[in-house]
Amino acid sequence: MTGTAEQSRRASIYDVARLAGVSHTTVSRVLNDHPRTRESTRRRVLAAIEQTSYTPSLIARALATQRTMRIGVLVDSPVEHGPNTTLRAFETAARRAGYSISSFSVTDDEHAGMHDAVSDLVMQGVDGLCVIAPRESSLAILRRQAPELPAVVITSEPQDGLRAAGIDQREGAMRAVSHLIDLGHRRILHLAGPGGWFDARARREGWEDALAAAGLEAMPAAEGDWTSDAGYAFGRLFEPGGATAIFAANDQMALGVIRGLSEQGLRVPDDVSVVGFDDLPDARHFLPPLTTVRQDFAELGSLAVQLLLGALERDVGIARAVIEPRLVVRGSTARPPADTR
Repeated sequence: MTGTAEQSRRASIYDVARLAGVSHTTVSRVLNDHPRTRESTRRRVLAAIEQTSYTPSLIARALATQRTMRIGVLVDSPVEHGPNTTLRAFETAARRAGYSISSFSVTDDEHAGMHDAVSDLVMQGVDGLCVIAPRESSLAILRRQAPELPAVVITSEPQDGLRAAGIDQREGAMRAVSHLIDLGHRRILHLAGPGGWFDARARREGWEDALAAAGLEAMPAAEGDWTSDAGYAFGRLFEPGGATAIFAANDQMALGVIRGLSEQGLRVPDDVSVVGFDDLPDARHFLPPLTTVRQDFAELGSLAVQLLLGALERDVGIARAVIEPRLVVRGSTARPPADTR
């Protein structure tokens, strides 16, 4: 095998774009026979493809199936662990199925970021889309800009017209709060995630459901932004005597809560029990080790690919799949102080 042949087989869409003097998006348009591409541009791109021998097997497969063999992934979240872990698992499963991935991360609250990301992926001619950690606003943009494109969203909540794969957020929250109730806690605060996020809403509903099932009244919930700083601010403002336990909507906020409580001289779990959600890799090393809800992100990514491939094949089978979470009990929860029972 010569060096030239080896380099040709490794050519990427960006190599073709540089040689033709166009953007990679334009190359994708040519490969998808986009009607608004100038003929002169099309000829330059096709010549560059021929010169570089750009992935000839994939091109042949794409032409035969009228696909680009590429999936677009939108990560609509400022939180790193869960969405990024799901993205890696999704990418691994997609590559096994013969698809490459184009991904974008949207980390702000502006519609512009999601709008531009969807537009870019659609212009690349992706065969389908996956949205990880979606907000209501992001799905509204997806439905408006790419209504005909097969898509799967990572959420446990049903979505009209979209396939959904998720971990049962409500069930996970119920297990966390039920654990606290079983320990004897009767006043359990909730530090929720942002209201526009599907996962935050489901976890809040699970907290309410568990309390209602036990005949307990829900105290007013606070709302954070998923960060440790939000948890720390909440812990610093916590009023002793108001509650004996706190259910934080994710582990990052739980970490901040624990530090904020400690700066008030409150001990976890002797004075206040704390539960998180996600089971970060470092959660077992918190002081104390954090009781939390574990999500199997690897299984989630694989399941999402299966659902999207079904949509690409026009399969009328399963449109929604939910994975059960698991409660992991560690040292941040205990029975409430004797004088509060």
